[in-house]
Amino acid sequence: MGLFSIFKKTDAAPAPQSSNDDDEAARLAANSETERQLQQARQREIARATAMKIDAIESAMTFDIFNEPEPAWGSQRAARPARPKAATHADGGPDTQALADIPTTLLLRDDDLPQVAVAAETAPVVEEIAILYANGQGAVAEQLLNASLAEAAGDRTVWWMLFDLYQVSGQRDRFDNLSIDYASTFETSPPSWNAPAALAASSPDWAGLTPTEAFAGVLDPHIAEQLERLRQSAAASPVLRLEFSRVTAVEADGCALLLDTLRKLQAQQRELILVGADGLAALIREGIAIGRRDDTEAPWLLLLELLQLLNREKQFEEISMDYCVTFEVSPPSFTAPHKVATATAQHVSASPDRFMLPPLLEGQLGPLLGQIQHYAGLYQTLVFDCSRLTRIDYACANQLHASLAQLGKKIEFRDVNHLVTALLRLLGYADIARIYPHKY
Repeated sequence: MGLFSIFKKTDAAPAPQSSNDDDEAARLAANSETERQLQQARQREIARATAMKIDAIESAMTFDIFNEPEPAWGSQRAARPARPKAATHADGGPDTQALADIPTTLLLRDDDLPQVAVAAETAPVVEEIAILYANGQGAVAEQLLNASLAEAAGDRTVWWMLFDLYQVSGQRDRFDNLSIDYASTFETSPPSWNAPAALAASSPDWAGLTPTEAFAGVLDPHIAEQLERLRQSAAASPVLRLEFSRVTAVEADGCALLLDTLRKLQAQQRELILVGADGLAALIREGIAIGRRDDTEAPWLLLLELLQLLNREKQFEEISMDYCVTFEVSPPSFTAPHKVATATAQHVSASPDRFMLPPLLEGQLGPLLGQIQHYAGLYQTLVFDCSRLTRIDYACANQLHASLAQLGKKIEFRDVNHLVTALLRLLGYADIARIYPHKY
């Protein structure tokens, strides 16, 4: 007897069923129940996956807002990508399969992010703190920042300003304690300690052009010309910037050339700012394998050099053992790098050499003004590197604003700490420049 005949409507009295028919009916009913349970399990699994997908989307959106580099003050408000709209079945219920297919990665450049303004309730205190700090009253600014944390609510500006104050003043213990409170309040990872004061102290009076070489495409013998320019620049500049964010592939000959240059720059004790070094290291790692000897060991050695420059001792030791096994040599020893900083990749409309501002701008600009005017004569877009700038006082900030306003150039301030950002915003720098606070 078929399955459908069990449910067939008939006016006739059912015929007596045999024992075999009863067994068959019971078996079919059991199979039907099993299939129903499996279907329900599949639906529950899809529902769980959908919920996780939605959570991931919301988390990605939150990450974009609070963890990407902040947008420039005064930039136009960019439209956020439309939030994925839940698909529905014809019966009005959610289409769980369609939701499960929604991508969770939302990639935005720093210029694409919406304007993040200081909350109205904290704006006056932020401005007061910015002036106090600019005029050298760091202790009073710290007290006011601590007192303002409870009133900051969802606005993290006060928190970031206090983190920066502890960083530039070298107060690691207080920074760590604040990190615990931050993680508890916002239920997210706190900022990491990067000690900008240490780099600033390494060459406290230096300011000027930071020679930059941006490598792109394949790292091959064609980079020789760029590396030669870098070596020539090293003769006149204590700070050099190397960008690897746009490197897509590596060749052994290119690795050997870059390795030689990096070793020479370290021997000369030049301060290096590396952008995208993590990505380059990962790219090299993908192209090597334990036990496989290629024509040269240069990619292995460049990977070890990068890990050393990034101060990744544990990873260095792991790769060095793999290198030792592959080439049957003694593993190299780790040596702490000499004055190496890292920076995040940033979108800029042009890629001129950046002008690094000194750790402290106080009183009058003096000779620095002439250097800035010379820099302005070289480029249409002026990019000021503020990664070492810890403080600029009120009078000096006003003088700098007046000088830059007369240039008629496109101006950008990059990697500005949040204390300085608040002052520049207060003094109307958004009318003449785009200001990018550093990432927290």
